Amino acid sequence: MVRVVLENLEKVYPNGVTAIADFSLAVESGEMIALVGPSGCGKTTLLRMIAGLEGVTRGTITLGDRVVNRDAPKDRNVAMVFQNAALYPHLDAYANLAFSLRLRRVPRKAIRQRVLEAAALVGIEHLLDRRPRELSGGEAQRVALGRAVVRRPDCFLFDEPLSSLDAPLRAQMRGELKRFHQRLGITTLYVTHDQEEALTLGRRIVVLRGGRIQQIGEPLEVYCRPVNGFVAGFIGSPRMNFLPGTLVPGTDGLWLEAGPLRLPVPDWAAARLTGRAGQSVFLGVRPEAISTRPPPDQSPTPLEGRVEQVDPLGDRVDVTFSAPGQERLIARLDAQCPLAPGTAATFHLDAARLHFFAPEAGDPTAPGESLCPGP
Repeated sequence: MVRVVLENLEKVYPNGVTAIADFSLAVESGEMIALVGPSGCGKTTLLRMIAGLEGVTRGTITLGDRVVNRDAPKDRNVAMVFQNAALYPHLDAYANLAFSLRLRRVPRKAIRQRVLEAAALVGIEHLLDRRPRELSGGEAQRVALGRAVVRRPDCFLFDEPLSSLDAPLRAQMRGELKRFHQRLGITTLYVTHDQEEALTLGRRIVVLRGGRIQQIGEPLEVYCRPVNGFVAGFIGSPRMNFLPGTLVPGTDGLWLEAGPLRLPVPDWAAARLTGRAGQSVFLGVRPEAISTRPPPDQSPTPLEGRVEQVDPLGDRVDVTFSAPGQERLIARLDAQCPLAPGTAATFHLDAARLHFFAPEAGDPTAPGESLCPGP
């Protein structure tokens, strides 16, 4: 296990495209950290830089007590698991696991011992005589994982290893990966575009956008206290609802006027937003913070709407509705919700779970910096 420290990393390609900009991060020894963001945000480029497969334009990569910027990939002692299992098709699983050890001229007896240990760890002892074409997607990924384990690396780099699997298998493999990391305790950087995967696996989450860090924090912190509208909209499914409006003072407190809607700003937020009276803001509310009944011990925050779509999801239902002057909003409700498309309904917002954002600099139509971190 090693501590991985990335300081002021930058990657600029010859065509002038900046893939990573001023990226600094310390991954503690034995920590699993999830890097999440949309396609093209620089996640894979960052892993390839750590592995030595991409050069560094500026900054330093430190593994343990060594700066490895100039080290060849084979000298960094990191193991990378790709989206595609990338197994040698003409070799069986045993030979795939043993391949890197044979290249290093490890004695045959030691190879066998390490391969069997790795196979037992990832649960593929019964698959060692099979070739890749005889393996399922999940089995192939276990072999790829075993191939990484057998090297006894200081650090694991996972590049969306589950994205090609079907949904049930992905859920199963997420649990196996988490248990696997708990057993080995090897420092791990896990790249994914799936925010649910990031929330499940990472002790901390790094949210990227355009090669830059937007927020670093524990899963619950990033989910409950997003620093800007991008993080708020990217983390959470369905995504956060945003209502653009203007803060207006009244005799009975601060109000948000959004077209024909007029919503009271809760006291905990009003105290922080009073200085912005008369300015444009975005109200952010997650689907699970919308209900058809007022939350207990709160003043009602009603929102009239017309139901457009109802999507059953087993124990819950996602209801898409339109409010006057607003784009469609989504509420996540109990499965027994009696609402039907085409009907009018009154929804209520949980005042303790609201978010307020300033308009994004350069784009007043999008939410930007968070104005209230929460009650």
